[in-house]
Amino acid sequence: MIEKIEISGNNYKVEDGLRKYVDKRIGKLDRYLPKGSKKDIVAKVVVAEIGKSMANKYEISVAMEIPGGKVIAAKDECSNVFAGVDLVEAKLTGQIRRYKLEVQPHRQKKSLKNLFIRRG
Repeated sequence: MIEKIEISGNNYKVEDGLRKYVDKRIGKLDRYLPKGSKKDIVAKVVVAEIGKSMANKYEISVAMEIPGGKVIAAKDECSNVFAGVDLVEAKLTGQIRRYKLEVQPHRQKKSLKNLFIRRG
């Protein structure tokens, strides 16, 4: 679980329900990260209310700082804050998986021929 999640609002008051939801959804993203970089992750979530005159629209942006200087970020606009958090979580999941493929070396699979060679 990501323990350092900073949630702030821009023209929006962040309530406890949203805090719990963000902790639940964004906090679990560390399971996709490589083992060495899970400790000191900092996630910054900013919820901004835009388009007050017509209809309420919210912009949710999340930036995750991973040790080693890497920043993974995603942003989305939605009419519902909770749905926007879900969309940003999906974007971050894909980016984290790509980051993990870059960082971790690929294991080479042994060919079938090597499995059936008699030894001894």
